[in-house]
Amino acid sequence: MNILGRSVGWLAAAVLVGVFGLGLPDYYVTLLNYIGLYALVALGLVVLTGVSGITSFGQAAFVGIGAYTTTVVTVNLGLSPWLGLVAGLIASFIIALVLGAITLRLSGHYLPLGTICWSVSLYYVFGNMTELGGQLGINGIPPINLFGWALDTSRSMYYLIWVCTLGVMLLTDNVLRSRIGRAMRALKYNGEMAESFGVNGSRMKLFVFVYAAVLAALSGWLYAHLIRFVNPTPFGINMSIEYLFMAVVGGSGYVWGAVLGSAVITILKEVLQDILPSILGRTGNFEIVAFGALIIVLLQVNRDKGFGVLFEFLDRKRSRVKAPDGLPVAVRTQLAGPLLSARDVKRTFGGLVAVNSVTFDVARGSIVAVIGPNGAGKSTLFSLLTRLLDLSGGQVFFEGIQIDRLARHELVRRGISRSYQHVRLLPDRTVLENVMFGGHARTDRGPFSAAVGINSEQELQLLGEAEFQLRRLGLESVQDELAGNLSLGQQRLVEIARALVSGPSLLLLDEPAAGLRHTEKVSLAKLLTELRSEGMTILLVEHDMRFVMGLADNIVVLNFGRMLAEGGPREVRANPAVLEAYLGRAGR
Repeated sequence: MNILGRSVGWLAAAVLVGVFGLGLPDYYVTLLNYIGLYALVALGLVVLTGVSGITSFGQAAFVGIGAYTTTVVTVNLGLSPWLGLVAGLIASFIIALVLGAITLRLSGHYLPLGTICWSVSLYYVFGNMTELGGQLGINGIPPINLFGWALDTSRSMYYLIWVCTLGVMLLTDNVLRSRIGRAMRALKYNGEMAESFGVNGSRMKLFVFVYAAVLAALSGWLYAHLIRFVNPTPFGINMSIEYLFMAVVGGSGYVWGAVLGSAVITILKEVLQDILPSILGRTGNFEIVAFGALIIVLLQVNRDKGFGVLFEFLDRKRSRVKAPDGLPVAVRTQLAGPLLSARDVKRTFGGLVAVNSVTFDVARGSIVAVIGPNGAGKSTLFSLLTRLLDLSGGQVFFEGIQIDRLARHELVRRGISRSYQHVRLLPDRTVLENVMFGGHARTDRGPFSAAVGINSEQELQLLGEAEFQLRRLGLESVQDELAGNLSLGQQRLVEIARALVSGPSLLLLDEPAAGLRHTEKVSLAKLLTELRSEGMTILLVEHDMRFVMGLADNIVVLNFGRMLAEGGPREVRANPAVLEAYLGRAGR
């Protein structure tokens, strides 16, 4: 959405909040209070689950931490509710840090199961500690005092709740539109790809886990001082599931989806609680059954976006400001000798030797191609060079420094970037966003800078860099299209543009010409030649021999994981072993 449109949207939301607070009866104000409280928790799940792909069934427990902490501070210790807020946020931060460090080591279905375990444990802690009132709870929680005004009614708390909700939504929206938001989305789709462009995966996951927990604790603080009473019931696993429903129904990848989902579930719950017992002629919590049916239908019809599809068009619109030329060029020390050296590189999978004692150098400012029959070990070699796989033996040096033990996300900062044999893009984000993600390691603004908007200059530089690389590859006309809607050939070009935005001194391309038309291959060869003339070093794997022979300065031939030959195009083309193993006798 463009800047003017976003500003108008936030202003309209603030005006509506003010009007509703003045004109609605108390019942509807109370309903809006709960929608705001739930939206804060659902917003955390938007970031945690919808954007970052981490499913949690434990958010209600963090709401309980915020509520019980302020209760202890204000009732047991007799201190200010504002100190209760600080204590609640600190407690949730520390507990989330510890639980996240443990839980996020899990993967697959074990991760959400882990969140269920500690969620149930915390629920029983709330209910069995006499200091917390046990199952009976604690009442007499004092109201919040704001500049001498006691917020002791539902209507007076309404404004505080919605100021907090809209404020946090705005800050979160800013973060999701920054390099941090792009990193979160990349982690969801492919962690290896995200780390290859400089994202510290474990640190980023822990950040979003703690962030969601802190938002839940804020909701718990507001809830405790709205109700003025706490007991364990609202902080159990059932409520955690309901929060997840809200995020999914509203659109788990959209900030405004948190409010929409909270409103839909809260209002529907109120309506169904009244009409279902009269229809069925008996009492009971039949709304839970209705919620389950709603979720099943919604996931079948629109699995990933819920009602958030309503926001998709606006979310794809970007500001049409004029961007500067690009990011500052990285200055890297250049040493004598080859840029990249592989020494006796080996990789085994059980009894299978995929790469067997391969040794070669990549000279600076050259184009080196790795060729060989299918199954020769070419892509495995690439994965070893870029730390997607660990070496079983040997060493890899870049600029004279051994890199085969470095963390994956460190390589791009040293000047190594790559594309993939099987395209790894974010299919539901625009081409421009995908390419901008390539510059993650060349920018350094964190979540706080993004939240308060002081990262705009760097974002504009990155935008200019991305647009420049898209123009070089002839993709400027599709930069606002979703990457998943492009042809395979175009997607490969988008990957190359993304890699170039990282500012590499060594560019690794895994089958870059696959899926390209003849004219596109000619344009790509011209671009790679230009990059070489600018001093960039390129290492590529490719099956198109005409493309390779007309482009490469040096060729490494693999066969059954071993290096069969190495040399210039003419030398390789004339090598009898290569002709026998790969090119065929007809190639002579």
